[in-house]
Amino acid sequence: MEITWIGHSCFLIKDSKGRRILTDPFDDSVGYKTFKDEVDLVTISHHHFDHDYLDSIKNKPEIIDKVGLFNKCDIPVEGIPSYHDDVKGAKRGENIIYVLTIDGYKVCHLGDLGHILSEEDIKKIGDIDVLLIPVGGNYTIDGKEASYVAKSINPHIIIPMHYKTSYISFPISGVETFITNMKNATKVESHILKVEGELTERNVVKILEPAPQN
Repeated sequence: MEITWIGHSCFLIKDSKGRRILTDPFDDSVGYKTFKDEVDLVTISHHHFDHDYLDSIKNKPEIIDKVGLFNKCDIPVEGIPSYHDDVKGAKRGENIIYVLTIDGYKVCHLGDLGHILSEEDIKKIGDIDVLLIPVGGNYTIDGKEASYVAKSINPHIIIPMHYKTSYISFPISGVETFITNMKNATKVESHILKVEGELTERNVVKILEPAPQN
């Protein structure tokens, strides 16, 4: 399995059969280069401009933007309800957490999660191999809260997302607080992470670079 960080909360995940899954695509106003290619499946955690932009995708993929159990393109997906804030959606609405089974690995994308997960939420999410988690605060959980959520889920690999970089002007924080609280982070000198073989360690943080912007 190959995971490419496009930027923000958008990842392109390729499996061994060549299927391509895109998460939370954004429009040009975000600051990163917009994804412009074909994919088989798109997951959308919520309908905000920086998470649901489909116009630049060159084909008509399957789209999941709901809670429930799905099997699209022969890829099992579960959408789990959550909120975009810590007041049960009163400020920013609902958010969908997705758990996808790709090449036998469980990948969890938390979308714009805005609250600490309950024990029941953690049980629903289950045993996760790769966790994609927002850490920038303001619109989502912040670095300290994200570290608590990540440790509660206890995945093998953690990839932070939705944080401040030189490309975006959103009033959110960088990845540093999350790294400090996790104490097990490695910078990957690439925008691509390949996941293969048996994963044995837990809570290993991988900091990816955004996809090339030229």
